[in-house]
Amino acid sequence: MDQWEYMTAFLRADASVHEEYLRRTMRMENPPKFAPQALIPELNQLGHQGWELMHIEPVVVGANQDVAVGTTEGTAVRPWTNTYFCVFKRKQEF
Repeated sequence: MDQWEYMTAFLRADASVHEEYLRRTMRMENPPKFAPQALIPELNQLGHQGWELMHIEPVVVGANQDVAVGTTEGTAVRPWTNTYFCVFKRKQEF
């Protein structure tokens, strides 16, 4: 039976960090500042380390690494975010 190890991470989409990648590979001439495609280089790097992305969800992260869920106080509108909560797994090596 396969054994798995898991990892969670908050990844931030920031086009300024990966602007060349977005222009060259994604053919985005003027990539939006927080384009989700800016996550791809980091996701690929983790994939090369054997990590498989199992879940990704946009989140608002608090000062204590807590995550806001649902609505903001007094409104039904969720705030904008460029941070994503990701869950990865890979086969455990013995």
